[in-house]
Amino acid sequence: MLRCCGAAAAIAARSLLGPGSLRGPRRLAMAKSKFEYVRDFEADDTCLPGCWIVVRLDGRNFHRFSEQHEFQKPNDDRALQLMTRCAQTVMQELEDIAIAYGQSDEYSFVFKKNTKWFKRRASKFMTHVVSQFASSYVFYWKDYFKDQQLLYPPGFDGRIVLYPSNQSLKDYLSWRQADCHINNLYNTVFWMLVQRSGLTPGEAQDRLRGTLAGDKNEILFSEFNINYNNEPLMYRKGTVLIWQKVNEIITKKIKLPKETEEKEVEVTRTKTKVVPLHCDIIGDQFWEEYPEILAEDS
Repeated sequence: MLRCCGAAAAIAARSLLGPGSLRGPRRLAMAKSKFEYVRDFEADDTCLPGCWIVVRLDGRNFHRFSEQHEFQKPNDDRALQLMTRCAQTVMQELEDIAIAYGQSDEYSFVFKKNTKWFKRRASKFMTHVVSQFASSYVFYWKDYFKDQQLLYPPGFDGRIVLYPSNQSLKDYLSWRQADCHINNLYNTVFWMLVQRSGLTPGEAQDRLRGTLAGDKNEILFSEFNINYNNEPLMYRKGTVLIWQKVNEIITKKIKLPKETEEKEVEVTRTKTKVVPLHCDIIGDQFWEEYPEILAEDS
């Protein structure tokens, strides 16, 4: 029976490789299929060397997704923490990521400037990040939305941008954090007008049309007694993910000298983990505190 299967496999391989191509196991392993020319149609998508590679993903139609899954407005801690959990999983799986930044339904992953991961192929970076993130979102959903069933699979799209210098990368991350502030300030005022003043969404939009940041802060303070600067940093600044060494206390069973039985003892060990921070990354203080992020040999 095994010989028949082997013979069938040999015949199938010969039909693909062409006559005279099959001459023993070694020859079969090294032989090239006549169809291999189709590889020439693959485009070269190698990222330029010496550039920071940023993969940014966004939720697809997440306005509809958040409504159908009854996200709390203007911010849902469960949704934000789930996004961060997924981003941590991506970083743990793809260790060449130096830093990540997230807000709302988006996350940016910054790969090390000199990474050689997958020969710097853009398609590999984007597909690995997006697929790992999306599958993690579904996998960890129940941990954060215990009473809310996932009604349908969420979708995420991704893009890749290269930044040639440390300053351009810092400016990119500053841009995303500034965007977080602008959007969150608007959403905070908007939902206060809808939820507490009874305005319709259209009326709230009309009320805020043409207003500046100072105007929005004044509405929050004078009408709702809310000081925007006291809102949680996670809402106002977003989430920064970096690698840090942390001490963990674990319990181990060891056998002490002159002892017949094992005893449980607490042992402290140092481990590098992905740590979330809610802080300002626009100024210099963050980069001075964590210089290793931009280090050439990081």
